[in-house]
Amino acid sequence: MCRRTAALSLVIAVIFAALAAGQDKKGKTYPPKLEGAEIETYKAIGDTKLDLYIYNPPGHKPSDKTPAIVFFFGGGWTNGSPTQFEQHCKHLASRGMVAITADYRVASRQQVKAVSCVEDAKSAIRYVRKEASRLGIDPNRIAAGGGSAGGHLAACCGVIKGFDATTEDASISSVPTAMALFNPAVVLAAVDSKIDASEARVAALQDRMGVDPVLLSPYHQVKAGAPPTIIFHGKADNTVPYATVELFTKAMTDAGNKCTLMGYEDQAHGFFNYGRNGGEHYEKTLAALDDFLVGLGYLRPASRVAQ
Repeated sequence: MCRRTAALSLVIAVIFAALAAGQDKKGKTYPPKLEGAEIETYKAIGDTKLDLYIYNPPGHKPSDKTPAIVFFFGGGWTNGSPTQFEQHCKHLASRGMVAITADYRVASRQQVKAVSCVEDAKSAIRYVRKEASRLGIDPNRIAAGGGSAGGHLAACCGVIKGFDATTEDASISSVPTAMALFNPAVVLAAVDSKIDASEARVAALQDRMGVDPVLLSPYHQVKAGAPPTIIFHGKADNTVPYATVELFTKAMTDAGNKCTLMGYEDQAHGFFNYGRNGGEHYEKTLAALDDFLVGLGYLRPASRVAQ
C-alpha cells in the first residue's frame, strides 16, 4: 500500500480519535480570567455570552489601524478554553498587533454540534471587522489562528462559505486575511474510495458535526483565493496525522494559494502549547509565526522594533 493510500485510510479513525481526545480533557474554571485582557462580548445566544479577550499593543489608540489576530482554542469541539492562546496573544501584542483569544460554544457547556462552533468563529471575525474603527484595528488585516479543533474553525473561516449567523450583517466579511493553524483538523471526510470507514462511524461523525462532514471539511472546500496560511504540525501526531495536513497543503498550493507547512520531527498533538516540554516548541513555533506575520507586513521585523 502506498504512503498516500495508507494515510487516507486513517482519516475517519483520526476524526474519532480527535473527538475522544477532546472529551477526555477535564473542564477548568469557567469563564476564564485572563490577566491584562480587555473583555468584549461579541455574541449572545440566550443566556450564553461569548467573549473576546483582547490584548492591545503598548500605547494603542482607537484611531490606530493595527493588524489583528483572533485565536480559537482546541478541545475536540467539546471542551477547551481561551487561555490556550493567552501567551501567544501577550507576545504578539508586545510586538505590535491586537491579539485576541475568543470563546465559543462547545458540546460540554452548551450541548452544541460542531457546526455551531463554526458559526461562532465566523461571528467573532465579523465582529472584530465590524468594530475595527472603534478597536483601532485594520479591517483588511485580520488573521485567524487556532489549535486542533480551533485550527479547524480558523480554517473554516478562511475556506468554507456559509454557516454564518442569520442575524448578522452578511455584507461584513467573516473571512480572515491570513491563517495560522496549529495541528489543525482539516480533513473531516473520506478523500477517496480507499477509505475504510464503516457506516456507523460515518453516521456518528455526521451527528457530531451537525451537518454532512464534507461541508465542514476544509480540505474538501479549498478554492483559489484563500488567505495565506502557515501550518505547524508534529510529525508524530497520532490524533491528527501529519499526512492529513500534507493533503490540505497540497490542495491549497494546487489551487494557487500560499500555504506553508512546518513539520516538527517526533512531536505529538499539542506540542506547541505554552509550558509543554519546557516550552521549546512553543518558542520555536511562536518565532516562526512571528516571521510569517512579518512577511505579510502585519509586524515589523524585531530588529527594527528594538531600534
